[in-house]
Amino acid sequence: MLKKYTHWYRSIDEESLRVLKHPEVAAQVQGRVRRYVAMKLVKLTPIERQQLHDFLLKYRGAGFYIAAFKLMLMFSAIGVVLHLLLPARFELLKALAFSNGMGFALAWGLVGVWFNYRSSVRNKFKKFLRIVSTCAAGAAAGVLLAGLSDTGSMGMAFERLLRVGGIALLVAGLFYMVPLAIVTTWRNRQYEALTLQLQQDAERDRLARELSESQLRLLRAQIEPHFLFNTLGAVQQLAEQGAHGAPRAAALTADLIAFLRASLAEMRSEHVTLQSEFDMVAAYLRVMQARMGARLRFSLDLPDALAQAMIPSMILLTLAENAIKHGIEPALRGGTVHLSAVLMENGKLRLFLQDTGVGLGAVPVEGGGLGLENVRSRLLLSDPAASLTLRDGEDGGVIAEIVLPIKIASSLKDPAA
Repeated sequence: MLKKYTHWYRSIDEESLRVLKHPEVAAQVQGRVRRYVAMKLVKLTPIERQQLHDFLLKYRGAGFYIAAFKLMLMFSAIGVVLHLLLPARFELLKALAFSNGMGFALAWGLVGVWFNYRSSVRNKFKKFLRIVSTCAAGAAAGVLLAGLSDTGSMGMAFERLLRVGGIALLVAGLFYMVPLAIVTTWRNRQYEALTLQLQQDAERDRLARELSESQLRLLRAQIEPHFLFNTLGAVQQLAEQGAHGAPRAAALTADLIAFLRASLAEMRSEHVTLQSEFDMVAAYLRVMQARMGARLRFSLDLPDALAQAMIPSMILLTLAENAIKHGIEPALRGGTVHLSAVLMENGKLRLFLQDTGVGLGAVPVEGGGLGLENVRSRLLLSDPAASLTLRDGEDGGVIAEIVLPIKIASSLKDPAA
């Protein structure tokens, strides 16, 4: 018998959890009573369903019986105290029965409004009448039975009903209705505050996405004209040199086409693989090397295991463009640009871009530059744990370091695993 009851209770518990998580399965529940309960669960708001799901998950199985046993001990202790204070009115067994009955009725009511508080507000008058009528019926029945048993007279029973019934209703109302009203009001205020917070978070996310998109568009507008006009100017200068400059002009044009082909898709995406970003930076640096000649040298180091790591698009290209513009070009001797990616011990991705240009002391790179501010903003929007830091290199120049949680494209395995 106990095993059958345990199986029945477990099946109801699992069914309720499934309906709360997936309301669409409520219509498939078998049994009239079970389907009725399932449809009641579906009518809860999404927040109420999630809260009730978490509650049932926490107190499923033995947790429910342990909690009920603790409540019974507490109510029994109240009954003992009631017997000691009023021994003439409450015998021990009556006091225990009264305290446990009232206690579990109140606990059941509190659980009901705790997870169905929105319905209590929508139908508060109906709920109020239901509770009052229930209390009135219980008080009337109790008083009438007590009157009949004591006097055997219906008239005396009604007289006692009028005399004691009001007090009984008042006590029942204070004991039952007031706590329920307080809990309902408090839970609805919590709901309204949580709903407002979720709306504000959604609005903040929307504004953050719009800011990220606008920053990306602004970054494209900043890089593309500057880069294209300078490169086309260099092609024109080489072409004007006649036969001597024609091969170099052709090579520069080929590198420019390769860069545009590599960057066309990436510049229109929010996130790209590290391999795509490295390819775009390499194409950019080849174009700049064709323009600057021996004054620019570069190297890139990307481990195969990190090739499919996802990062915000154009952040490395922005750092490379910044290194050329503020570090290498102002230096008479030129310099070297080195880009690398490393997987840290804590599983985060660290990206280095180091140049041997004039350094931070010569040009105030840290606080200035729209490109760097865009990189910082887009990193934080991508992940609050991401960061960008700039510091002087040991041999001069600047080291730009990006640290962010690694996100590997779903087609490949995480190298940190």
